[in-house]
Amino acid sequence: MVKNLLNQKPYTFPEYTNNKMQNILTIGEMYCGPGGIGLAAKNTNISLNNKKYCFKHIWATDNHYDTCITYQKNIPLKSEKSFKVICEDIRELEIEKLPYVDGLLYGFPCNDFSNVGKTEGLYGKFGPLYTFGVKFIDRNNPKFFLAENVSGISVANSGKAFQQIYNDLSNAGTHGYKIAAHHYKFEEYGIPQARHRYILVGLRNDLNLNFKIPKPKFRNNFKTCKEAIENPPILDHFYNHEFTKQTSKVIERLKKIKPGENAWTAELPNDLKLNVSDAKLSMIYKRLDPNSPAYTVTGSGGGGTHIYHWSEPRSLTNRERARLQTFPDNFIFHGSKESIRRQIGMAVPVEGASIILEAILKTFAGIDYPNIEESHQFLNQKEFNF
Repeated sequence: MVKNLLNQKPYTFPEYTNNKMQNILTIGEMYCGPGGIGLAAKNTNISLNNKKYCFKHIWATDNHYDTCITYQKNIPLKSEKSFKVICEDIRELEIEKLPYVDGLLYGFPCNDFSNVGKTEGLYGKFGPLYTFGVKFIDRNNPKFFLAENVSGISVANSGKAFQQIYNDLSNAGTHGYKIAAHHYKFEEYGIPQARHRYILVGLRNDLNLNFKIPKPKFRNNFKTCKEAIENPPILDHFYNHEFTKQTSKVIERLKKIKPGENAWTAELPNDLKLNVSDAKLSMIYKRLDPNSPAYTVTGSGGGGTHIYHWSEPRSLTNRERARLQTFPDNFIFHGSKESIRRQIGMAVPVEGASIILEAILKTFAGIDYPNIEESHQFLNQKEFNF
C-alpha cells in the first residue's frame, strides 16, 4: 500500500561520509514539499571534461502526508533504492540520525514571514523552524546549503528576523558559510508567474568557492501565463485536471471582470460586489492577464483566491496551476483536490530552482557563468541583539 512508501521509525540509512568527489553531490531536503526543488535537482546536471556533475538524493522530510507521497512517487530514481522520505513534524524528528549530505536544501516554513497574516516572524509558531536546518548544518558541515522563503522575510520583526537567520547560517558548522542572498523574481528567469522569493546559497568557507547570482534572461521578454497553460493543450485525460464547479453568482461576477482586474477594480453591479470591508486583497477574483505572467500561485485561501482564467469564467485546474509552477505534465500529485492545490502553491518553481542548482554545480566545477550582484548583503557577526 501507499503507506509503505514512507520510512517509519527507527530511521535506517546506509553510512554516508563527507564526500570527496565534487562532481556527485549528495543532497537532503528539509521541508521538501511535493518536489519543486527535488525535481529540479533530479534533472539538473552539467558535463565538463567527460565528467558529469549532478546531485544524488539521500533523504527528504516533510510533515504533510499527501505531499510526502507525491514526492516519493515522483522524485527518487530507480537507482536510489536507499532514498528515504520521512513524513514527520520536524520538531519530533531525530535530526541527529539524518546522515551527512553534501548539500542541504530547505525551504523553511513561511507562515510567520508572509505578508498575508500577522507576520510574527521569529516570535510565531513557525518562524523558529529554520533552526532545525541550522542544527543539521552544525552537526554535519555540508559543503553547501540552499534556503528559500517568501519576500516578507526581509521585513519581519523590522528586518531583524532575516538578519538573525542570515547570521545563524553564516556561523553554522565548524567552518561557517559564505552566503549569497538574493531576492529572485522568477518571471525574470522565464517562469510564467510573478513569484518573488529570497534564496540564500551558502558555501562552506574552507572550500574557497564563491556562488554568484545567475543573470536573468527574461527581464524584457516574460513568458505569459497563456503560453504556459495553452501550449501545448492540456488534454481531458491529464492527471490533476479536474474542474471546480462555480456557482452561478461567481460565474456572473467573473463575466463582469476583465483580464487583469479583480473584484475591487472591476465595475460590478451591487448584487455582484463583495460584502467585505476589512480585507481587499488584490488577488480576490482576479482574472489572469493572458499577455503577462500569472500572479503568485498560492496554496490556500477561501473563495476568490483560486486564480481565474482570462477568458473562461472559472478558476484554474490544478494541472494549470502546476504548469505555472513549471511542473511537467507527467508529474502526478496525490491527494484530494484541495490537498493538491496546497502542494502546488507551497512549491518552488521547478525551472527556477533548476537555474540556481545548475549555478551551484558550475561553481563546484569551476565554470563561470553570466551573473549579477546579490540584492542583499548583511554584516556577518557572531552575535546579534534580537
